[in-house]
Amino acid sequence: MFFYYVDGVTCACARELPLPRAQEPAAGAPLVWLYERSPEQSRASFAPCDLRQLSAPVEDVRFLDCSRLESPAPEHPALTAALEARTLRAVNYSHPRWRELLRPEARRGKKRVNLLAIGDVGSTLLTALVLTGSDVISEIGICDLSEKVTARWEIEMGQVALPWNYDAFPPVRAVGQDELFDCDVFVFIASKGIPPVGSGVRDVRMAQFEANAAIAGFYAGKARAAGFRGLYASVSDPVDPLAKTVFLESNRGENGAFDGKGLFPEQIQGFGLGVMNARAAYFAKRDPRFAAFLTEGRSFGPHGGDLVVANSVERYDDALSRELTRRTVEANLEMRALGFKPYVAPALSSGALSLLLTLRGEWHCGSVFLGGVYMGCKNRYTPAGVQTESLALPEPLFDRIRSAADHLAAIV
Repeated sequence: MFFYYVDGVTCACARELPLPRAQEPAAGAPLVWLYERSPEQSRASFAPCDLRQLSAPVEDVRFLDCSRLESPAPEHPALTAALEARTLRAVNYSHPRWRELLRPEARRGKKRVNLLAIGDVGSTLLTALVLTGSDVISEIGICDLSEKVTARWEIEMGQVALPWNYDAFPPVRAVGQDELFDCDVFVFIASKGIPPVGSGVRDVRMAQFEANAAIAGFYAGKARAAGFRGLYASVSDPVDPLAKTVFLESNRGENGAFDGKGLFPEQIQGFGLGVMNARAAYFAKRDPRFAAFLTEGRSFGPHGGDLVVANSVERYDDALSRELTRRTVEANLEMRALGFKPYVAPALSSGALSLLLTLRGEWHCGSVFLGGVYMGCKNRYTPAGVQTESLALPEPLFDRIRSAADHLAAIV
């Protein structure tokens, strides 16, 4: 084990590096582990939940079940103490901007949130953030292609108030295109070409990919140009491939090659799994066969056909889990069959509620970068970085997760 002192931060690595040497840190003191993995396939930084994540040669869905990682964990009392104290941070030494991540910029206090596109989903999400987000949000900026739409919602939200407590809710103001990334959280809700109700399109989410990818790529370039360091929340469908599109396009240099000068992969999170998890709970409450999901279940994967719902992790039943998954995936079709667009639950469960849990540093459902895809799982943002839950997963369940990751990788 080698210890280094870089830019005022104590680091550790399993091999010698051309960096200033340092003494071993005190037990529980903040420590950065330097690892080396492909910047295009791995996060630039994260908060480990298991020391085996530090030595793994590649980053993939096995991080969701660390017992499947084959590399032995690096052993040192300083690492163990820092992990237990939650002061251990892992940084990818192979990333061209690794030094920027030694001291992550953490803006304390309430956050500024900007929303792009105030349609059905955006307006519902906005309303929920205003009413329930005052503990973590200082201000909400809104922007839409239609200035009339932006003006409408600025007026509407400006007239939502408690009597004699007129500052109870975060203020909402219109922001221009040049201000979109002057914030802590940018929420991408823009969408184009949603198949109309009755169109017969079954995979509505993937039908939107081509059109929405072009829009997402455009704003990824704007995020790069602005040097954005906050959270880029991908809410538009298909959530997970669009998150990957944002990562790739923001890191594309003038020659079209990956240069690592855009958004770090952990800056981007897909917010689509929240509603799938909520839909699974909806059916679990109404059918006693699925009741175990409410206390023992989990959801993984994308907001779409490759979703993986487990009725229980400890008492996994593959047939029940696949049936619950099918009903969850097709729930939006039931709403469309009634003649309505299924946007309220996604705007709230995947959007507003998940975003607020994220800002509060609490566990939530969202898609994080693992092995070159954005994979939905239980995760949280900590002072040391993004942390994913690791559980002992039954083989049939893990096979489904791995298959979902393979399918995502084939999309983009």
